[in-house]
Amino acid sequence: MKKKIAITLGDPSSIGSEIVLKSFLNNKFDHDKFVLIGNRASVLPEGLVFPQGVEFVEIMPEVNNFEEGKISKVSGEVSFRSLELACEMANKSEISAIVTAPVSKESINLAGYHFSGQTEILEHFLSKNGERAEMLFVSKDFRVLLLTRHVPVSKVPSMITFDFVVSKIRELYSLLKKHFGIETPHIALCALNPHAGEGGLIGDEEIQVLIPAVEKLQSDGINISGPYPADMLFAKAAKAFKEGLQPYDCYVSCFHDQGLCAVKTIDVGGTVNTTIGLPLIRTSPAHGTAFDIAGKGIADCSSMTAAIKLALELAY
Repeated sequence: MKKKIAITLGDPSSIGSEIVLKSFLNNKFDHDKFVLIGNRASVLPEGLVFPQGVEFVEIMPEVNNFEEGKISKVSGEVSFRSLELACEMANKSEISAIVTAPVSKESINLAGYHFSGQTEILEHFLSKNGERAEMLFVSKDFRVLLLTRHVPVSKVPSMITFDFVVSKIRELYSLLKKHFGIETPHIALCALNPHAGEGGLIGDEEIQVLIPAVEKLQSDGINISGPYPADMLFAKAAKAFKEGLQPYDCYVSCFHDQGLCAVKTIDVGGTVNTTIGLPLIRTSPAHGTAFDIAGKGIADCSSMTAAIKLALELAY
């Protein structure tokens, strides 16, 4: 019998519980395959209730009053403890995957947990042998890996080193084969600078780091192209997405917004944030807490639904 998939409900003052429950309401998911982790008093629009028959592990049941769309220490505590419990279950081999609803980084930090995001929390608890969590965004055959995660743009150039790029893309190549069944992945690398540096006139990271890294990877038998100007590369990706035929199996962006501007423009509703590189898969919707619409009943659950479906596909 396959192990269950844990779904954390995210920030209890956000749309997290709403999009999870709407996903169950709108789809014929097998309730026996899931365990929900969170607080039953999470903000919900009137008439939306937790599904019967789904295992529920309650976090801080003594707290039963969350304000819609409010950043708070107690919401951060519930969010963090939910993730912590999911990781404990993973480390005990009790679950096969984790799906996470959005959390507030501010609330988690108010609770005293100094992490820049859920990916970093998962890496902290699940990495046993130096594994690195990688953020891979997936929508059908359109995939984007972020070389760097939640770091200031000012720090990105110093992080983009030859060894760093080669190591990340080698790992990506293996993970695309392992998790997505792509026999010979074709990868495209974005340049760091505008116009790919214009031969060193607008930054020399392409000449000093990215081109040598690509040449090394190619000599090792990895099918990679680039570095290409990101604007043109993703413009082609958007056209290919509409036509249903991607020229590359994965695009690699140098920093967070370089990749996510493309992802959220091309298909925000159907895109899933997939954490790879750890002992088990984690998926999540490609959006945040949406505090401004919490409790109003208008949250779109399509990205959460896609996250649950991808977790089922990869875990089962």
